[in-house]
Amino acid sequence: MVAFPRAFRMISTLAVAGYRSLRELVVPLGPLNVVTGDNGSGKSSLYRALRLLSEVAHGGLIASLAREGGLQSTLWAGPESPSASPTRSERPPPGARRRNPVSLRLGFAADDLSYSLELGLPPQGPDARSAFNLDPVIKRECIWSGPVLRPAAILVDRTGPLTRARGEGTEWHTLSQHLPDFESMVARCADPVRAPEMIALREKMRSWRFYDYFRSDADAASRRPQIGTHTPVLSHDGSDLAAALQTIREIGDADAVEQAIDDAFPGSSVNILNADGRFEVELTQPGLLRPLRAGELSDGTLRYVLWVAALLTPRPPELMVLNEPESSLHPDLLPSLGRLIVEASSRSQIVVVTHASRLVAALERHSGCNSIRLAKAHGQTVMDLHIDDDMPRWQWPAR
Repeated sequence: MVAFPRAFRMISTLAVAGYRSLRELVVPLGPLNVVTGDNGSGKSSLYRALRLLSEVAHGGLIASLAREGGLQSTLWAGPESPSASPTRSERPPPGARRRNPVSLRLGFAADDLSYSLELGLPPQGPDARSAFNLDPVIKRECIWSGPVLRPAAILVDRTGPLTRARGEGTEWHTLSQHLPDFESMVARCADPVRAPEMIALREKMRSWRFYDYFRSDADAASRRPQIGTHTPVLSHDGSDLAAALQTIREIGDADAVEQAIDDAFPGSSVNILNADGRFEVELTQPGLLRPLRAGELSDGTLRYVLWVAALLTPRPPELMVLNEPESSLHPDLLPSLGRLIVEASSRSQIVVVTHASRLVAALERHSGCNSIRLAKAHGQTVMDLHIDDDMPRWQWPAR
């Protein structure tokens, strides 16, 4: 595992159980992480699991699962108890009827605060008390201090509708006795006196930033002039690209932008046109008699400029997750993108999900890169591990 700089308060472990092909996966994380593997190995599922964790703090977890087809569509569909350490050569375990309660669990560990959540289904059949009988409900939530779960380290505990916070010694304070089972305590409960760690965790999770698709077609908003306003964080679709680059120039690292552009397109520079408050990107390149405006740039060039704006943000998040950033980029641009990502990892914890071998190679040249290689074993996502790999400790709270 990679040692963390003291200035970072990063996630050291990501844990997922019962989500799609992630029957039981515990992943160590460092400052810079690259997730790779064959098609269908579970990379997208790991990315989605991280997004689901982020949605907990925004109150959008249930809606996100509904967009994926509901809880039952996202659950691990294989047998409940495959062999403990499946490998590619093992024979598939025999099927069996499901005996344990339906369960999807998400969690992460960090040096300061750690968190886990377990989802299930409400009573079915004659005992059903609501028409929303397929709506997932939260069975258990915990926040604890430090990376390892211990009873004495639990700070906030939620079982069913009851949410409690630890006081002095063995004393517990009730935060809520009637918390709806479809709402997370992280999004709903806020008590700065009795549970300040709840607010700290929520703000931490809300700061996470995800980029998984930038439009670069002829009608993409990033190609058109836009009203310019201060934009320290590039939007998820890149529509405010010109304003984001101008903001970096004024309050961020303008030299880093020029270096990143020159690294990918030697001798080139990016400029921002300002016509009555409407901003537009233009790129000056050697050999051309005039700059090219955003509407004239190739898809790959525009997307690279978008990544420059996203990764050189003057307001870096604690965690930034990039899903297939190589899309539409020429392979020759991937080493430059890799160097840009490595530079960003000095300010934010970075997770890159990719299948581009050239980008993986560029990132793995950095001594601090944590390479996570996923594989499939009888339908279950596993990590390709070496004997000397140092795996983190993880334990789920009992329901």
